[in-house]
Amino acid sequence: MSPPAAPHTPLAERLRPRTLAEVIGQQHLLGEGMALRLAFESGQPHSCILWGPPGVGKTTIARLMADAFDAQFITISAVLGGVKDIREAVEQAQIARDGLQTQHTIVFVDEVHRFNKSQQDAFLPHVESGLFTFIGATTENPSFEVNSALLSRAAVYVLQPLGEDDLRQLITRAQGIGAVPAVETAAADRLIAYADGDARRLLNTLETLAVAATREKLAEVTDAWLMRVLGERMRRYDKGGEQFYDTISALHKSVRGSDPDAALYWFVRMLDGGADPRYMARRFIRMASEDIGLADPRALRLALDAAEVYERLGTPEGELALAECVVYLAVAPKSNAVYKAFNEAKAFVKKDGTRPVPMHLRNAPTKLMKELDYGKGYRYAHDEAGGFAAGERYLPDGMAGPDFYRPVERGLEIRIADKLRELKKLNNQNN
Repeated sequence: MSPPAAPHTPLAERLRPRTLAEVIGQQHLLGEGMALRLAFESGQPHSCILWGPPGVGKTTIARLMADAFDAQFITISAVLGGVKDIREAVEQAQIARDGLQTQHTIVFVDEVHRFNKSQQDAFLPHVESGLFTFIGATTENPSFEVNSALLSRAAVYVLQPLGEDDLRQLITRAQGIGAVPAVETAAADRLIAYADGDARRLLNTLETLAVAATREKLAEVTDAWLMRVLGERMRRYDKGGEQFYDTISALHKSVRGSDPDAALYWFVRMLDGGADPRYMARRFIRMASEDIGLADPRALRLALDAAEVYERLGTPEGELALAECVVYLAVAPKSNAVYKAFNEAKAFVKKDGTRPVPMHLRNAPTKLMKELDYGKGYRYAHDEAGGFAAGERYLPDGMAGPDFYRPVERGLEIRIADKLRELKKLNNQNN
């Protein structure tokens, strides 16, 4: 590893990898034979989008790519920059190309999703002409946030949050250059949970701790000291521990119990504790299926919409859609009838034999199958009075009606129950 830079340089910059071998994590892209490693080894830079959460190495990989191809590296921040910065990058790329060294240029656009359509379009002619290689970094789904024209000209690489072992390596590296004192195992575990896969967050926190530890002449960062110094920031629960599951349990039960205030409270508690909003969105989709079901089918659609809105807007704007969703789920009529029916059907099929499909329900695409009476006697429901073939059986021969689905007297299932009673009456009259 390269010697550490000047002490005033931020720790995250001092530990930034100088070679591909120093990169921590992303082995699904950078391991032997993996896509991004092959791109480095090809000798030919290509435009790409690096999509992943903060602090996982997007900027580092872009810089390493420039080093690997001996290219001029130009950085544009889509948060602060605009068309003027794009023009300047084009000019610099032209100078590098037309100079004595004919150097290639890589233009790296951080937070590329912040550029509007016209700003993104400004890159297209220069990417197509080969003037420079475009690398965009984004925390948002590029399918939504990057113009299709630009997206079609760039490979998309999905970066993952760093794992616990990856983050532990970072702590070891920081200690290796004398940037931080020894860290107690419990304190390291808490820091890793707090970092939540974000290397930059971990290193910035370590840097803060190092200053405080030096001031207090502390030889080791203990868990108790960590909580005293950074108590407010450390108010993050262990993502895999008991408190996490207790809190999500409280949220789920508040929704099931139709208490919107409690549901909103636990939702905010989880966000404040560092829970991934995408995880929350997945839980809401499950709640809509498990606890609301057909009592209000709109709940599932709303949960899916809220998840998509969050993917488009991110934090904090997208969290409002999730809040709207959790309140709706709490006030919606409840039914677990489909959830119970599904589980009963699975249990029945698991212990029951493999019953043959009745002849009248079988498909008959060939002449032979028709001669064997496949599909014979089947009644097409749309041709029957009321669109219902009264008395027709759809279960295997000899199998009694299992009565898996029993709608509750709440919400839309009230009408569903009425409909099923009416159909059952018609069946009984025609048997």
